[in-house]
Amino acid sequence: MHLNLSIKGVPEPLAERLRRRAERNHRSLQGELMAIIEAAASDDPDAAHAKSEPADTSSPRSAAPALAARPQGWKTVDQLLAERRASGWKAHPSLTDLPLGADIVRVDRDSR
Repeated sequence: MHLNLSIKGVPEPLAERLRRRAERNHRSLQGELMAIIEAAASDDPDAAHAKSEPADTSSPRSAAPALAARPQGWKTVDQLLAERRASGWKAHPSLTDLPLGADIVRVDRDSR
């Protein structure tokens, strides 16, 4: 059974901050509010400060239990590659001569 909750009288500056937070986390406002509530209601006291998996409110399947909280963040491609290399990862030699995705897109865009 689902229950609808409502918060009345939300100040516009607070609502705008919530909208921006939802956008940063690639969620709808409803999904962001659900993630905040799930984290706050968690048995783990540290979960209230962590960003959690977005709740799927777009379909009737949203009645399924929410996925476990998982931190999200932003890293550049260079940061991810540096972490990968630091862990000992090396690209396969056959991949070194292939063009980068950005180069493929650039050639395609410039050909129009």
